Amino acid sequence: MTASSRGSKAAASLIRSSRHPRVCSDCIKSISQTASLARSRPYSAAAAALKTDTRTITQPEIKQAPPVSSTSSEYITQAGVILSRPPILTRPQTAFEKAFFFYQKRLNERLALPFTRYFYFKKDTPADIDWKLKAKDRGGVAAKEIGDYQAYGAESWNDELLVGDKKSDPRSVREALLKDSEMRTIEGQKPSEVVEGIKVEKPLARVTEADRARDVKRLDRALDRTLYLAVKKEDGKWGFPAGSLVGRENLHQAAERVLVQTAGMNMNTWIVGHAPISHFIAHPWFDKDDSSKVKAPGQKTFFMKGRIMAGQADLKGNALGVKDFRWLTKQELAKVFHSNYYAQVKNALQDN
Repeated sequence: MTASSRGSKAAASLIRSSRHPRVCSDCIKSISQTASLARSRPYSAAAAALKTDTRTITQPEIKQAPPVSSTSSEYITQAGVILSRPPILTRPQTAFEKAFFFYQKRLNERLALPFTRYFYFKKDTPADIDWKLKAKDRGGVAAKEIGDYQAYGAESWNDELLVGDKKSDPRSVREALLKDSEMRTIEGQKPSEVVEGIKVEKPLARVTEADRARDVKRLDRALDRTLYLAVKKEDGKWGFPAGSLVGRENLHQAAERVLVQTAGMNMNTWIVGHAPISHFIAHPWFDKDDSSKVKAPGQKTFFMKGRIMAGQADLKGNALGVKDFRWLTKQELAKVFHSNYYAQVKNALQDN
């Protein structure tokens, strides 16, 4: 007799002898059947004893699912583009910056070794003659834009400008450099016979024709500021280009499509990154009589950052019904945008 059959018989005898058994009648019957099987099939008794109960557990039936609150029908997800033209020029210097940079130039003259003319110019050459003429105009100073300051003279300690002195102004510095860049030669042995060379072309002014004409549709204006593309939509409100997502588009793909449908193909642009830099939420309008009924859905617009490298916006035949466009600075956007719209996007805009 195997160990399993002996154990089954012992368990059955204990159950029968117990005055108050704690096992139900079905379990007693199952153990008795297992013991009888062990006598006839001792090798399969162990496997039969390990079988689990195969009775199915019925789940409670839910006749009606509880309502799930969803706001998907109340809002429309949109992708927008904050397209910007970065500054082309550095911003104008403050009075402190002008004085500081000019002081650094004079300090450099005090710390540097004296200029050795014959190391750079061979004696009695046209370049040497030109150097003598220009150094004489500067009072013998090697530097071209620091005035008549002698770094190794008795007044070398006096290297700061007085109040109101224009030598630190960038325009004065530019004029001094342009004057020094003109090549001059001498005909014959007389220093008075000076032949003026070709005039050097001056750099363009910081203020362009578009600035003077106040043309807000041109990109060659406010060269030291960041310009943003603002469009006038069908409802007459100004904002950034935006449109609803189509199909399985992500924000990056939708932003590229919206920009083309709004401003045309005549622009070389770049959508920076795949994450939005700002968002705007317009809440839905509900029916006055039934507050649960949406009269006009709201909008959740996520703006992607974009850069324009070349080209210009062209609204001819645009698919989003845009009526007008402007290239505006941050301060100018505050004047044309709705206060609520501007308050939600202003932190994503550059002050410069």
